[in-house]
Amino acid sequence: MDTNEKFELIKKNLVEIITEKELMEKIEHGDKMKGYLGFEPSGLAHLGWLIWMNKVKDLINAGVEFNLLEATWHAMINDKLGGNMDLIRKAARLTREVMKALDIPTEKINFVDAEEMAQDKDYWALVIKVMKMTSLARMKRALTIMGRSMDEADLDTSKLIYPAMQVSDIIYMDLDIALGGLDQRKAHILAREVSEKINAKKPIALHTPILTSLDGGERMSFGEIDEQAASHKMSKSKPNTAIFVNDSENNIKEKILNAYCPPKQAEFNPILEINKYLLFARENFKLVLERPEKYGGTVVFENYEELENAYVNGKVHPMDLKNATINSLIEMLRPVRKIFEKEETKELAKEILKGITR
Repeated sequence: MDTNEKFELIKKNLVEIITEKELMEKIEHGDKMKGYLGFEPSGLAHLGWLIWMNKVKDLINAGVEFNLLEATWHAMINDKLGGNMDLIRKAARLTREVMKALDIPTEKINFVDAEEMAQDKDYWALVIKVMKMTSLARMKRALTIMGRSMDEADLDTSKLIYPAMQVSDIIYMDLDIALGGLDQRKAHILAREVSEKINAKKPIALHTPILTSLDGGERMSFGEIDEQAASHKMSKSKPNTAIFVNDSENNIKEKILNAYCPPKQAEFNPILEINKYLLFARENFKLVLERPEKYGGTVVFENYEELENAYVNGKVHPMDLKNATINSLIEMLRPVRKIFEKEETKELAKEILKGITR
């Protein structure tokens, strides 16, 4: 894989790189890069999680040494699964199984346990240093990385520690690359700024898109780009507007058929986004739209650009797009659904669902 191929593989399906120049320099120099993503084991995986999982696979294929932080303490602070650490740990293990079923090379991933990292006094010394270098107002603004507003800092004081912990995770692990959804932008920017001040390695930030909720999400005419993205995010807290990896074929069909999918509109269209970021991200994928001859007959799209162009020009009806997406999505998730056929996994899924508070 040459320099440009490696760069394009890393760049694929990202909405932002901070900065492309820094990334290209590391690739050109042949640097062995160390990457990371931190995720809260906060419930069952939905389609939005699959975007970052696929990106992890891309980075591994590009030669990046990848670390996946199972952010158990973070999930507890964020009141996920009722703050039940045992359940949070179980959710982390289940996420590994989902990744394996999706053909993510977990054997090449270094899974990092946040609880082990937190046993090091140097880690907490770094957290304090980050807090000393960050104003209270800025720390409150960064609460959007955990899906909360500034006002929710008043829920309990631990919420203010969360952004400092995430920044410290990145610096402590001595990373070249910090991967996350666009909603993690504030933490990544702060990590870059603090790193410069303390002469630590300055991480390159890679931001994946936020998958739009099946109901289209809310619209914000104000706020920063990451806050706007988070306002229409697919979320497990609204189960009818998200597709989970263990959803039955009937559930997938029902949710897609009821989804927001305005004709001739690509922006904030969750059905087109599922095609763009998930289905067409698969190797040699083709979307087959089967329809009667009087409506144009069967058509096959070999890349996403062709599909979007046809859709926004009114050559593809929303219902035809939905039906084709249903078939392809069911097929894509088939290997994952199989692991939930095991009685043990099925019971664990039920336990996790009961524990979801937000």
